[in-house]
Amino acid sequence: MFRIAVAILLLTTAMVHAADKLPDGQSLDLFLLIGQSNMAGRGVPEAEDKTAHPRVWTLTKTNDWAPAVDPLHFDKPTAAGVGPGLSFGKTIAEKQPKSFIGLIPAAVGGTSIDEWNKGDKLYDAAVRRAKAAMAHGKIKGILWHQGEADSEPDAVKAYPAKLAKLIANLRTDLNAPDVPVIVGTLGDFRQPPPTAFNAMIAQTPKLIPHTACVLAAGLKDKNDGRHFTAEAQREFGRRYAAAYLSLIQSDEK
Repeated sequence: MFRIAVAILLLTTAMVHAADKLPDGQSLDLFLLIGQSNMAGRGVPEAEDKTAHPRVWTLTKTNDWAPAVDPLHFDKPTAAGVGPGLSFGKTIAEKQPKSFIGLIPAAVGGTSIDEWNKGDKLYDAAVRRAKAAMAHGKIKGILWHQGEADSEPDAVKAYPAKLAKLIANLRTDLNAPDVPVIVGTLGDFRQPPPTAFNAMIAQTPKLIPHTACVLAAGLKDKNDGRHFTAEAQREFGRRYAAAYLSLIQSDEK
């Protein structure tokens, strides 16, 4: 009986470790997650956020692949929590049952769009991570959520040109000229209300080809006036996924 118990334990352990390893030769549909804290995620994780989907993986800090659970990001380890990335990945996996999803977390809290210029450390780190991930698949989309640091009137006016340049640089450097880019509005719980910024970012699809904008309207904050709750982030991720799927379907027509 003892030998049987030991054999079962060893087999179970082997199965667990196998499940934690990306299958050899498995190709991933890759999605780059960039922006500031609400993309990185500050929602408090709950059980469902710690539950992995068998076809959703994440690129770790050391550029290894692991089953995706929150927190995905590691920009601020004591604060990192639930962002939109995991629910986005799970939704895409369910809608595309033959796909394996690879999430590339590279957002950093508290950053302005000026810190994402090509040649600066945030941009270069994101591109390095994306290129490392591309050894296992193809870039299928970029998710961007940022703007809390750029919601003053002068910054809002300058933002569209900066965003267009950022997207153009990423598409060039990742050799993905038509890759879909999904952006999102800021939470309407912010004070003062980010009305001008949200109106501006919502125009992105009219200004930049192969982009879509997701509305954060109605999503709740953690009573801090800054960050979405875990529940709100899950919904935001589903909205990002719906926008992405709609965009690629439109591009295919």
